[in-house]
Amino acid sequence: MTQARPVYLKLRDQIAAAIIQGDYAEGAMLPSVRALAAEEGANPLTVAKAYQQFQNDGLVEVQRGVGMYVVKGAADALRKREREQFLAEEWPEIRKRMKRLGIDLADLVAQS
Repeated sequence: MTQARPVYLKLRDQIAAAIIQGDYAEGAMLPSVRALAAEEGANPLTVAKAYQQFQNDGLVEVQRGVGMYVVKGAADALRKREREQFLAEEWPEIRKRMKRLGIDLADLVAQS
């Protein structure tokens, strides 16, 4: 069962994925709050809240009047954090489900 997540966290996850994948490289400017809100059909305050988390975590820096930029090392930091979260929160549930369904790692490797 999937829990409903706040929109700002979903946006945060989308932006984090884009940074990890290199869509927003180190030094790249993120879309403005208004532009991303329009693109995603979200409230600008919701986008601002998602961006604020990145700023609080030191993953972006703001240049007043210019924009928000991805800092050096942001992709590695996000990748590390997401990996740790996956292993701590998601992987245990996946392992339980695999056990219930009688799937082992060899079956998964054979499928890829």
